[in-house]
Amino acid sequence: MGISDLIADFIQDSLEEADGVLELQRSDLAQRFNCVPSQINYVMSTRFSPEHGYIVESRRGGNGYIRITRVRVDRQTLLMQVINSIGDELDLKSARAILGNLVESGAVELDVGRTLLIAIGDNALRSVAREDRDRLRASIVKQVLVHAV
Repeated sequence: MGISDLIADFIQDSLEEADGVLELQRSDLAQRFNCVPSQINYVMSTRFSPEHGYIVESRRGGNGYIRITRVRVDRQTLLMQVINSIGDELDLKSARAILGNLVESGAVELDVGRTLLIAIGDNALRSVAREDRDRLRASIVKQVLVHAV
């Protein structure tokens, strides 16, 4: 079991004990698991995202915290949350994670997720300048998800 799995399991167990709302210190978690704070950020973005049924609020700095709230939402609400969270640019790694999470949650069919990944991959976008690909990728993913709503 990797460090990300250990961190995710700890947070999941803590969420159960806290009845679905948990506030943590990023630095305390990093110290507890002897890892860098960016590892905590990675776990938050890949395991506790809206597609997985969580809302994560974060405040950085000395007294910074992470507040995780477990929510149950319908497919349409979930897709709208994801669309709103994408922003103006989307790198391929983040797109893979988002689409993987949407497929895993059942909000997007596997074949749609795979097709969309092919359509936004670097091979498909090779005629577009590298510096413009993330903006185009974000636009394509948002348009497809809007259509899916």
